[in-house]
Amino acid sequence: MVIAYIAIFLFLCYSALIIFYWLGWKSAPEFHCHSSKETVSVSIIVPARNEEENIGFLLRALQQQTYPQQLVQVIVANDGSTDNTAPIAKSFAGTAVVDVGEETSSAHKKRAIDQAIKIATGDLIVTTDADCVPTPNWIETIVSFRKENKSRFIAAPVVFQNNSSMLQVFQALDFLVLQGITAASVVKNVHSMCNGANLAYDKSAFIEVNGFAGIDHIASGDDMLLMHKISKQFPGNVHYLKSKDAIVVTQPMRNWRDFFHQRIRWASKATFYDDKRIFWALLLVYLFDLSFLALLISGFWFPVLWIYLIILLVAKTVVELPFVYSVAKFFKKQSLLKYFPFFQPLHIAYTILIGFLAQFGRYEWKGRRVK
Repeated sequence: MVIAYIAIFLFLCYSALIIFYWLGWKSAPEFHCHSSKETVSVSIIVPARNEEENIGFLLRALQQQTYPQQLVQVIVANDGSTDNTAPIAKSFAGTAVVDVGEETSSAHKKRAIDQAIKIATGDLIVTTDADCVPTPNWIETIVSFRKENKSRFIAAPVVFQNNSSMLQVFQALDFLVLQGITAASVVKNVHSMCNGANLAYDKSAFIEVNGFAGIDHIASGDDMLLMHKISKQFPGNVHYLKSKDAIVVTQPMRNWRDFFHQRIRWASKATFYDDKRIFWALLLVYLFDLSFLALLISGFWFPVLWIYLIILLVAKTVVELPFVYSVAKFFKKQSLLKYFPFFQPLHIAYTILIGFLAQFGRYEWKGRRVK
């Protein structure tokens, strides 16, 4: 029964955390762009490796932005692609292509972004991924928000495109939760969280914190680790842009193997967080999910524990649902909520597995073995 009491205690702590995130998400004001004659120069940096199937859609979307094209510089950092990514990017007028090449360092994406920033002429750096598509008002909204809030670093919304397959629906729901937590954590200033598919920061801020120095040995973390560096240097000037006009749509992983490698890559940077506040939040979530496994196994000796497991599983779903609904409504993904209760066991199992595998820090990404 001790296991049951521990699980209940962890549930209460977890519930408090989820309610806090929910209230944080709701408190984030939705921003609406106020069109004005802006003169801020913007450099859009796109690190890309073997993205010939996707990069054309992104570059076409960038050409259709409402922001003045003469103020926009597009740089594709070709990170050792072995396909037609670079030739396709070069075929778009005005797109600069930086060939990064191969090095022994495992921080490939950071190195690609760093190389691009060296030739960036814009005062504002905006980063996205080659498999993303932004709205037409994307840059205009970011620039307007930056001016109104005097931001030095901006985290902005990302959503997965999905079909009706179990894998894609699961990824979309999982990512909705992460986006809600991102917004709440930034708005409430409780810990650093963001996604490199939709970021903006002053070039001067990047230079002042010495870029990726100090975190350039870590394979991942071009987003959250940099965000924390800038937030320490410019407290109060890191913001979340909650706007439908700022949403970037990205592609889900095509198979479970790639999905697991992606999530291991994301989780592998957790041990390097200088911001320990997020570490404790992640630890609470992991221990709570681990308690379900403990109840399941212990139930073979004490079957009554399976009743606790079922009750806690239902309670977890009930606590999370208002938060997930609020985020899904913003992204117009309410139709996915009917799958939410059924994915709970899978989500718990995958969280436990990914948390364990991430400690080894090895995964495959874009054809590379990374440690």
